[in-house]
Amino acid sequence: MADENLFFLCKSADLAPGSILKVERPEGALAVYNLDGEFYATDDRCTHGLASLSNGEIIDGEIECTMHFGTFDIKTGEPRQSPCSVAIKTYKVEVRDDDVFAIIG
Repeated sequence: MADENLFFLCKSADLAPGSILKVERPEGALAVYNLDGEFYATDDRCTHGLASLSNGEIIDGEIECTMHFGTFDIKTGEPRQSPCSVAIKTYKVEVRDDDVFAIIG
């Protein structure tokens, strides 16, 4: 994969296990998650209520939206709890040394 497809998210040490970070980019913000040392990235915007998912809570591998308390699977983006019914976009993540990148495009 070409390096131009990598979008820098954060340093791995800057995101503790069980934490979420919002990362701005021109095309829309991403939410970055650390689940037990594994990093994941999704669009930050909930597909149901247009709330920021990075303000939500991680519960058993799902992100809970603060607006209507629906949930999405962080790894797949699939909606898990109503009223969410449309998946959020997920991004493959690559860690190089201490740098965490999303693979875009």
